[in-house]
Amino acid sequence: MKVFSAHTTIAAPPATIWAILTDAPRYPEWDPDVERIEGAIAAGATLTAYSKLSPGRAFPVKVTQFEPHRRMVWSGGMPLGLFKGERSFNLKSQPDNSVEFSLREEFSGLLLPLFGRGLPDLDAAFARFAAALKLRAEARTA
Repeated sequence: MKVFSAHTTIAAPPATIWAILTDAPRYPEWDPDVERIEGAIAAGATLTAYSKLSPGRAFPVKVTQFEPHRRMVWSGGMPLGLFKGERSFNLKSQPDNSVEFSLREEFSGLLLPLFGRGLPDLDAAFARFAAALKLRAEARTA
């Protein structure tokens, strides 16, 4: 298994953060590494993400978990689990009304040794994502 992640504390309500995370057309406005996301971000929906890290390449994913204001998971990969990526977005409310946000992607499958070598280090991109989400959410609550 190969894992990438990022965490941050956001001084905004979970509803504000969730609204940003589920607004696919607006991702390019705030996420520095997203070219675009096609499709609606909702339970069971299929999306196609386009990243500036892999220009011109489409990443089809399915929203496999959707717990509003708490957790969302996007899953994609090859048939039979030969290669799988699972990205989770987690929001945990804190007593001081902030939110602990975490972003994590796990890659797995029999072909991971082959495809894993070609994966870019996503930790820096995830850190940029978390920082940009924090900035946008806190600006909405200011």
